[in-house]
Amino acid sequence: MDGRSSSNTSTSEQPGPFKTKPKTLSSRLVSCPPPPALAMAAGAAVAARRLLLLRHRRHPHLLPKHQFSSSAAADGLDGGDGGRVKIFDRDLKRRHRDRAAWAKRENDALLDAVADNLLDRLEDCRKAFPSALCMGGAAAAVRRLLRGRGGIEKLTMMDMSTDMVKKWRELENATDDGLETHIIVGDEEYLPIKENSQDLIMSCLGLHWTNDLPGAMIQCRLALKPDGLFLAAILGGETLKELRIACTIAQMEREGGISPRMSPLAQVRDAGNLLSRAGFALPGVDVDRYTVKYNSALELVEHLRAMAETNALFQRSPILKGDTALATAAIYQSMFGLEDGTIPATFQVIYMTGWKEHSSQQKAKRRGSATVSFSDIRKEFGSNQD
Repeated sequence: MDGRSSSNTSTSEQPGPFKTKPKTLSSRLVSCPPPPALAMAAGAAVAARRLLLLRHRRHPHLLPKHQFSSSAAADGLDGGDGGRVKIFDRDLKRRHRDRAAWAKRENDALLDAVADNLLDRLEDCRKAFPSALCMGGAAAAVRRLLRGRGGIEKLTMMDMSTDMVKKWRELENATDDGLETHIIVGDEEYLPIKENSQDLIMSCLGLHWTNDLPGAMIQCRLALKPDGLFLAAILGGETLKELRIACTIAQMEREGGISPRMSPLAQVRDAGNLLSRAGFALPGVDVDRYTVKYNSALELVEHLRAMAETNALFQRSPILKGDTALATAAIYQSMFGLEDGTIPATFQVIYMTGWKEHSSQQKAKRRGSATVSFSDIRKEFGSNQD
């Protein structure tokens, strides 16, 4: 990577327990739809169950000896949860994390920038957070760049990969900054943390791989103490837009169609409502956009592997043809290549902030409770058109 540039975009502000007002965004929730193949598979499985039950009621002798069941690893359905569709293969993502544990760069400029921006939000808070949990993603960068921010006295680091946990423990043994640190194996979808036990929960580039993002965020809220803070950074929908375009064109030219190569990501307009849906008070959302330069598309792919950000969809194509891969690289260079011969890659990062409810937090006044109208204020102070 040669460098990066970022720009912030935000909308209306909402007061909170900050020295400065956090940036917020509120809009209607538009969830990321699953791929059509997954939706069709889910519908077919449900229809098959209903048909089987209907036949059994009319003709009990036609019921087969075996029972209908769904294999999550085979068709992306969770048979133990009412046929809930799973978009991401969490077991595959764990293997990606295992590989990244030993392939990840010691200092990754992109991960460091995102982690540092996430930790900057702690400096805007008036209170300290003695106990904190940091989950998955770039937790190692968060630990390295913490440097006393947030008044954290006890830090728990968690990842679903045992190899990543081993790597973190090796790094922690070489660190001596006096911070009490515990490193555990755990999954964000099934948070192994007691309720009301943490003052702060952070996730840096990890939650966008969960199948049930609102559910994972609800578990985080339950694990927080009253007036506890939730901080998260996830990749947004504009991430790797150049690679998406190049890969789509290459597949259409070489294969006559497209297959899911890129994971669906949340849109900015969804983030505020996700926080509200999870029950957080004083939700805040803002966005950063990072542009990273690479010498080639191959170098970009290697960086994605080192960050464990490669495709983990259930309905993914297992093979990428060689001529399609070469065509993707060529199209990428021809459409987006810069004058210096490098190619840019866009990473959109959505930062989310939310608080667990507490009586000390400010709340909106009841509608209609105002005692002074704007017309009275205008009459008293007048309107200065100059």
